[in-house]
Amino acid sequence: MTEGRIVRGRVVGFSPWEEEFGYSRAVAAGDHVHVAGSTAWVDGRIEHEGDPYRQTLAAFGVGLRALAAYGLTADDVVRTRMYITHLRDAEEVGRAHRELFVEARPVATMVVVDGLIDSRMMVEVEIDAYRTGLAKTLEAPEGNQS
Repeated sequence: MTEGRIVRGRVVGFSPWEEEFGYSRAVAAGDHVHVAGSTAWVDGRIEHEGDPYRQTLAAFGVGLRALAAYGLTADDVVRTRMYITHLRDAEEVGRAHRELFVEARPVATMVVVDGLIDSRMMVEVEIDAYRTGLAKTLEAPEGNQS
């Protein structure tokens, strides 16, 4: 699995669930990029078990790597969603979010959910990004598109 490669405008290759459940990590739609729910699942394992702050940084790291395939950064993020499994983790998850997006200041939602696909996961995040003119850059042939 090759992390972060663009296939027909979609970024794939971050988790086994993408193929199993039939989704892409990120999809460009015009000047917008939407990143699927991302967790601390990195290199075939869950990172930072029991640490909501570090899991949040890892989960957003997965999402930001998907954005990087389009040449986007945290400064291009306009919306985030955070799904947490325990209310007690809200402050630590929020602290990680603030550190990552202090300049971009996207709109954000945090919701407490009953659970995620693996009980060791404490947080799942989604990212939406925007850059004026992105669609025109994606129309040009690139070496990493197929």
